[in-house]
Amino acid sequence: MCEGSLGLTQTESKQVPCGSVGTKRYILMGRQAKIFSRRSAPEQGARMVETIYGCKWSLTVYQLLANGIKRPGEMVRSVEGLTTKVLNECLRKNVAFGIIERIAYHEIPPRVEYVVTPFGRKFIRILDDLDKLQKEIEFDR
Repeated sequence: MCEGSLGLTQTESKQVPCGSVGTKRYILMGRQAKIFSRRSAPEQGARMVETIYGCKWSLTVYQLLANGIKRPGEMVRSVEGLTTKVLNECLRKNVAFGIIERIAYHEIPPRVEYVVTPFGRKFIRILDDLDKLQKEIEFDR
């Protein structure tokens, strides 16, 4: 907690230095002071959206999964221009973020499938909303 006397009336607010952290705004509500810190973008969420949009194949992979195409070989055969190397990198990123899950079956020959996680469904809904917003912006121009 930052040091210093606040001495505020009910409607006053004051910024108080907080060392290397910056400043915090204190607003007196009744008899109890509320502390509001500066709000910044969620670092990990923003990085995730940027990484997924930066990978031009992620949205295609989501579309393939939604259409029941779960195996990497089938994905590569279904999309012109998609290579196994690029697909594997894209799948690895999505698995690391928890958007999709890799399921390995202990069979001969080995079989791997990918499915969208519950978190991934929420994330894809957000991406769909961003797409709708972009279309609205383009329509308004």
